[in-house]
Amino acid sequence: MAAFPNRAKVVIVGVGGIVGASVSHHLIENGWDDIVGIDKSGIPTDIGSTAHASDFCFATSHDLLSCWTTMYSIDFYEKMGHYARIGGIEVARVGDDARMAELKRRVDSGKAFGTNVKIISASEAKEKFPLLEEDQIQGAMWDPDAGLVIPRSQTVAGKLIDQGVASDKLKIFANTSALELITENGRIIGVKTERGTIHADYVVVCAGLWGRLIAEMAGEDLPVMPVDHPLTFFGPYNEFAGTGVEIGMPLLRDQGNSAYMRDTGDPKSTEGGQIEWGYYYEENPRLVHPREILEKDQARLSPSQRDLELEDVIEPLERAMELTPILTELGFNESHSFNGLLQTSADGGPSMGESQKLRGLWYAVGIWIKDGPGMGKLIADWMTHGRTHVDHHAIDFARFNEFQLDEKYIYDRCWETAKKIYNPPVHPREPFSKARGIRRSPFYEREVELGGYFMELGGWERAHGYAANEHLLEKYADRVPVRENEWDTRHFWRVSNAEQLAMSDDCGIINLSHFHMTDIEGPDHVELMEWLCAAKIGGDANIGKGIYTHMLDDEGMVRADFTVFRMADRCRLVNGADAGPRDLIYMRRMAQDKGWDVTITDVTEKFTTIGIWGPNARENLKKVVAAPEELDIENFPFAAIRQISIAGKTVTAFRISYVGEQGWELHMRYEDGLAVWDALRGIGVMAVGVETYANSRRLEKSLRLQNADLHTQYNLIEAALARPKVKEADFRGKAKHVEYRERDHQPAMLCTLVMTDNKDANGVARYPVGNLPVMDPDTGKTLIDELGRRSYTTSIAFGPSIGKNIALAYLPWDYCQEGRKLTVSYFDEIYPVEVVGIGYKPLYDPENLKPRS
Repeated sequence: MAAFPNRAKVVIVGVGGIVGASVSHHLIENGWDDIVGIDKSGIPTDIGSTAHASDFCFATSHDLLSCWTTMYSIDFYEKMGHYARIGGIEVARVGDDARMAELKRRVDSGKAFGTNVKIISASEAKEKFPLLEEDQIQGAMWDPDAGLVIPRSQTVAGKLIDQGVASDKLKIFANTSALELITENGRIIGVKTERGTIHADYVVVCAGLWGRLIAEMAGEDLPVMPVDHPLTFFGPYNEFAGTGVEIGMPLLRDQGNSAYMRDTGDPKSTEGGQIEWGYYYEENPRLVHPREILEKDQARLSPSQRDLELEDVIEPLERAMELTPILTELGFNESHSFNGLLQTSADGGPSMGESQKLRGLWYAVGIWIKDGPGMGKLIADWMTHGRTHVDHHAIDFARFNEFQLDEKYIYDRCWETAKKIYNPPVHPREPFSKARGIRRSPFYEREVELGGYFMELGGWERAHGYAANEHLLEKYADRVPVRENEWDTRHFWRVSNAEQLAMSDDCGIINLSHFHMTDIEGPDHVELMEWLCAAKIGGDANIGKGIYTHMLDDEGMVRADFTVFRMADRCRLVNGADAGPRDLIYMRRMAQDKGWDVTITDVTEKFTTIGIWGPNARENLKKVVAAPEELDIENFPFAAIRQISIAGKTVTAFRISYVGEQGWELHMRYEDGLAVWDALRGIGVMAVGVETYANSRRLEKSLRLQNADLHTQYNLIEAALARPKVKEADFRGKAKHVEYRERDHQPAMLCTLVMTDNKDANGVARYPVGNLPVMDPDTGKTLIDELGRRSYTTSIAFGPSIGKNIALAYLPWDYCQEGRKLTVSYFDEIYPVEVVGIGYKPLYDPENLKPRS
């Protein structure tokens, strides 16, 4: 073995697993060299989850990034000669209509995000998988791309590492644990190991189950947890003897039973002619902190394999025997069966990207086999180019607030996600029940008294509607439909639509305490914001204004949107609760990289915000302010910021609207919020749930949402948010932004669609949620623009003011015509839609107080 080096450009901790091996491979592909890989086990790993994973891949996620990483990984494995694209079946049992509906929803997601799944009949499923009892199922989904990494992902990891070593760009050291991270001035500069200390510019943590222990060395935590996953084997099963195959039949998923099944091929194959049946604990998931994982010399099996008692899974196993009776005929291989540890996470996504505490320290943790190569490419591209092929906000470790990295929070949320790994179907609006009540507005108790229907965002409890307003349902009954389908109405409260209509007739206040707020101050604070923002921030004329603007990346794509309050001595960035933490860390990194003297402080919990909107907003607000004339239009122009006094409290009023109605955001110190709320409620102003603000009225006004309609797949012009002129000062992404503006037209535009008929085959009116594929009615194919981007609804909601379901979607340029007839798919059923707006075009004009379709 080569001598242990004292210097490298990159150290990969956990190089022996499929993730670490994939990261090293893709870094080398991107031109990196001088890479050192270490692993606490053998290389490839003999103790990590890669060593015992089931190694199957299904492309059935409900988001673009996961579908992309899985499809990339499948192709990657296949090009290496290590993938059996044998297909996979997911069944819905007789009586499990919810699972059948979920399979249809997966077909929608496949059309939206580029997978090839489809619904098949029970008889077709039986034909593909003869071991099925056909009368037990009502239908199934077929994924022709599903399959098995053969002979194991462990083999692929070893091959990738061998290729890296052969290129002289990678050196590896097995049985070499990381003991300490060496840091200096907030940067990683090396790793202390059992073999010595190695200095490095970058360290990438791919330590899988042990990733949190490495993060602890950096003074932070990762919101992932290992969880037991029973793997059982039955045999012998000799159906494929002499074939030499690793798997003979398609994979079978029985997710309504939280289980899956596959054959292991020829008895001479890796697993030796058996039936493998796997299960995910649904009622009592067994989490284990990595500090409790045994060392190799302590474990009876492997540190990532724990003993399994058949009694622990007897009930779901009995159900499996009903579906596939072959299990009753084969012997249970007790010595081969075990609980294998895999990762679950606090929000369902991995922890990827640069450390929040140390520059140069990167994480790639919480990744399954089906996504290993794809995620490896993302992290390598991210480190190389500062961006990735698909928007990565959903996996960026910077997305987490500090409170979300608390150990109890991590446990509670991971426990909940572990219960939902396979079953039940997770609704797009599904709230967490664990780790709630962490952040509450100063008027939270008032909202409880009003019967608030609470959901959570960024730790904040947000009322989407109020039971106290349900008397409005009678007044607006003809404009607020009853949603007959349970899925459409789940986690939605009908009163929200009635509140919106009442606000438009009069006035209402909305709790906006969830706003993420960051103060940027110091000698170079304007210079930093001018560089980061597409809009002009500098200049004395902007002091006292709120400036809606965007951050772009180097390719001129939309990275963030927010409002900047330009004050005499600082800028205050007002942001969304989910996007704010990531943008905060991004600004700090950019300031550090540029060497600018600024102080960037999260002040989210120091302030609170109330929105007051409606045709009578000015009239009502005048009743509670100390100087009513200050609100007159000539004294308070649009986008201006003024200090006003309400109930003896100083309030920063910002004349702006995200709901189209006239009015203000009222910003004040947290401790002053209750007095302002009570003053407004005291004169009879109605409380309106945040549903109006976040969804229904936003879409009626054609307003965009970051991380949904706005992301790094599209540029500012395509999103129809470019300013009339490009500012003179340089800003990140400016060159590309200017280049895009000079095009005759954009490859795609964000358009507004309405459903022209929302009744399903049973005559039930539907109110879609989620991402629906947008298709050409003549071909039935999902629209794809010249850059390969697929069209799907980025936002969708029912707009009570116009009485229609409204959606935003990026359409290829050739389809960007008002009046163009298209279709969408919802639960694998086709509905007609019409393009009613290209770019920004509100469907509701409150100035005229009437809708226009």
